[in-house]
Amino acid sequence: MPHTPPTDTPAVRRRSVLAAAATAAAAPAVTALTAAPAAATPPAAPVAAPAAAAPGSRPRALRGGGDLGPNVLVFDPSTPDIQARLDEVFRRQESAQFGAGRYALLFKPGVYHGLNAQLGFYTSVTGLGLSPDDTTINGDVTVDAGWFGGNATQNFWRSAENLALVPVSGTNRWAVAQAAPFRRMHVHGGLDLAPSGYGWASGGYIADSRIEGGIGPYSQQQWYTRDSAIGGWLNGVWNMVFSGVEGAPAQSFPAPPYTTLDTTPVSREKPFLYVDGGGFRVFLPAKRTNARGVSWGNGTPRGSSLPLSRFYVAKPGVSAATLNQALAQGLDLLLTPGVYHLDQPIRVTRADTVVLGLGYATLIPDNGVTALKVADVDGVRLAGFLIDAGPVNSPTLLEVGPPGASRDHSANPTTVQDVFVRIGGAGAGRATTSMVINNRHTIVDHTWVWRADHGEGVGWETNRADYGVVVNGHDVLATGLFVEHFNKYDVQWYGQRGRTIFFQNEKAYDAPNQAAIQNGPVRGYAAYKVGDEVTAHEGWGLGSYCYYNADPTIVQHHGFAAPNTPGVKFHDLLVVSLGGNGQYEHVVNDTGAPTSGTSTVPSTVVSYP
Repeated sequence: MPHTPPTDTPAVRRRSVLAAAATAAAAPAVTALTAAPAAATPPAAPVAAPAAAAPGSRPRALRGGGDLGPNVLVFDPSTPDIQARLDEVFRRQESAQFGAGRYALLFKPGVYHGLNAQLGFYTSVTGLGLSPDDTTINGDVTVDAGWFGGNATQNFWRSAENLALVPVSGTNRWAVAQAAPFRRMHVHGGLDLAPSGYGWASGGYIADSRIEGGIGPYSQQQWYTRDSAIGGWLNGVWNMVFSGVEGAPAQSFPAPPYTTLDTTPVSREKPFLYVDGGGFRVFLPAKRTNARGVSWGNGTPRGSSLPLSRFYVAKPGVSAATLNQALAQGLDLLLTPGVYHLDQPIRVTRADTVVLGLGYATLIPDNGVTALKVADVDGVRLAGFLIDAGPVNSPTLLEVGPPGASRDHSANPTTVQDVFVRIGGAGAGRATTSMVINNRHTIVDHTWVWRADHGEGVGWETNRADYGVVVNGHDVLATGLFVEHFNKYDVQWYGQRGRTIFFQNEKAYDAPNQAAIQNGPVRGYAAYKVGDEVTAHEGWGLGSYCYYNADPTIVQHHGFAAPNTPGVKFHDLLVVSLGGNGQYEHVVNDTGAPTSGTSTVPSTVVSYP
């Protein structure tokens, strides 16, 4: 029987502590796999490359639909050698943390036997039914940490969606860190969130899933579960947050560290690809208010769908001008797996536009441009892609709404889901501000905005990025907000009536000295700052950690800063000094005990003010 660690023993270290203990392997070059070809839509809707236009004439119209490219592998139950093909992708991606490989593994409805889909970096496994129960794998979808010596704190950028699993041992292993969503999954058994050997882990996110058995987080330091049904929850380390989860443990923060909300105020699940009559469609789930439990409990979920012919199916190498031409024609965007360089922003100006990425499609803005900008319009859905900062500083990387946006979008909000941002790591990258939310009523549902602390192009000035997420719009909701390592503020929230359910943060490891983070008279920039003019704001289950390894004598005045007014409320806050490398004086403003010595024990505030 595997060793089960004590449930009250916190994980002491984070990913950079052990980075020297493992060698990060470069990703192998992407070559063609011997695999099932990507399924295609009917011939009436092929992808057309932009044709050269005569001088002064309009470019020829683009057409939607078409095949999904070589890095989308589509299986059905009759496909031969599925396991071998899964293993080949895993071999390429297991340790390719900053490589260029991107893969989507798609399973058509049916029953599959004896599979173990091990997932490495930039790999998504997805069922193609309307319900997770349409596609059943008698086997496992596995994330472990053998490549990194049993440490799961760098198991980023991978996902599992829309499948039913019957695990071989009765329990499926999903030992992940940030940017690794587990969505619309039905596990006929338990779920283990720790690596084999129960090494360090730092995740994670579950949504719209049913886990029939119990969930064992073991060494996971923090976790957020939304709108799901679970058979039980074993333990907690620092910060376990639940909203709208049937079977969640009762509210008990800080001992055990459970923050539990009966419902999620507003949610709208991520768009997803499915097959209908042999062709692909994209399902657009409906908005739910005061949501609880899965959205697909009665089979077909509520919402609408679009045929793939309504999407421009983009392939790596396409220009930003072509993507914008497709949008201007009224097409939505499906970004197939790969890396896309942009010499101008992708501009979303039409209400209800969908931009959906497969296999961690990655946008890199060149020459200091912004990768993507959204107008002040209703119902835009951004989902499933990574933005990687380029070497020339971008003032922003993602802008949801223009400055001064003021329209009411409460009936049909924009959603930003599994959209991740990275500055550095794969090479030098710079951006003043990563993500700016200007549109009212936007829902940011699971993001990891990360200034890299390891990899290539990493240093206090090398991958300079002052601000992570800036929220100017009113009535914005964040569910699952992960923002780390920025040179100044990680989150700044200026909009009224903002709400955050779960926040995970680390301050920048590499601050060279106290002076480098001096914020006027205040020592250090708060991880999460609510603007001085804000009169209404609320947050639940928020945590900030420090690990100032360049200068362990650095003192951070607080993790959270906010106006001291009755309408600005926080529930279940914590700050942690990892091994005494830097200290917090307070939790929020001047409230909360300092962290102490090398104990790595959280300082908590249950309610503020």
